[in-house]
Amino acid sequence: MTLTRRHLLGMGAALGGAAVLGGWALWQGRGGPSPLLLSARNDEAGQHYCAGYFLDGRRAFATPVAERCHDVALHPILPLALFVGRRPSRESYLIDLRDGRVLQTLQSQPQRHFYGHGVFHKEGDWLYATENDLDEPGRGVLGRYRLNRNTLELIHDGEVPTHGVGPHQLAWMPDGESLVVANGGIRTEGSREKKNLDSMAPSLVVMDRHGELHSKETLRHQQSSIRHLAVADDGTVITGQQFQGEAWESVPLLAVKRPDQPYQPFPVSASQLAMMDQYTASIAIHSQRRQVAMTAPRGNRFFVWDLDSAETLVDVPMADCAGVGVVGDGFAVTSGQGRCRYFGYRDGQVTSHWLDLPAGWWDNHLRLR
Repeated sequence: MTLTRRHLLGMGAALGGAAVLGGWALWQGRGGPSPLLLSARNDEAGQHYCAGYFLDGRRAFATPVAERCHDVALHPILPLALFVGRRPSRESYLIDLRDGRVLQTLQSQPQRHFYGHGVFHKEGDWLYATENDLDEPGRGVLGRYRLNRNTLELIHDGEVPTHGVGPHQLAWMPDGESLVVANGGIRTEGSREKKNLDSMAPSLVVMDRHGELHSKETLRHQQSSIRHLAVADDGTVITGQQFQGEAWESVPLLAVKRPDQPYQPFPVSASQLAMMDQYTASIAIHSQRRQVAMTAPRGNRFFVWDLDSAETLVDVPMADCAGVGVVGDGFAVTSGQGRCRYFGYRDGQVTSHWLDLPAGWWDNHLRLR
């Protein structure tokens, strides 16, 4: 058999992947039973970091980067994560989770900027990121990037429309091929200035990863910007909104789309709604416990509800609560100004303790591995 260049490249990719996986297995032993929390973070001087800390407080890495990041896209197999630049960033950072090295500074395409969120496909070869089309103001796109497993680089490979304006967070549906996208409805055009508050067009879209639209739904209030979301194992989608209207208006800030049902507000009490101060940040769903958690940093409030009955399980003050993620029987919660904390709810009892992590300056999302 004659070995072609293609064969050699393929062998190189396989060997490289095996080496990385082997190193990953050894590295995971460092963490023991303590999960690794990944999040963007600043320090008091304003320096931006891609940070990884074990939940027992040990620092895995804190890598300084040029631009502030928002969410973290975890690779499903390899010890890699993309820390995605916060709107309107033009840089994201592919990090080696074993030591925090920046493997690649991913530049946005000309006339595009990142919106802070991205996801890897389940097989690990493709990444999709929400982006803004500056050539056609208001048109949201999903940038598509192929991971070269030989060089561990992401390579832009095209884009598809998000069928809406100002896409923000996205997540996989249970089939692993369809994406749900929160189109926030706000035009920003390369800045953080909101250009169209009187003509916003938020929408919740389900589409396949090649761009075909499956469904597009809206909420009653046109100024409810759909920003963040989470998906349960059964396909239930919970979204968090940020209201852009008058301060005195009371508008639902949480919504649900259950399988084969219309997209509609998730019932919360009037007092809880008032405490949110018209702004929600991060959503997480514990599928096994059928619980949904949400942070409301402006209201300094953290909530957990029963996903099916909407019964309130946890409703507590927490200063500038930021990211939330599922860990064990409960949720890990970071803070922009205070300490990080664990909350659980079981058999009618709330359990909580402080986490031994650095206090303050965490961004609004976290991922656990």
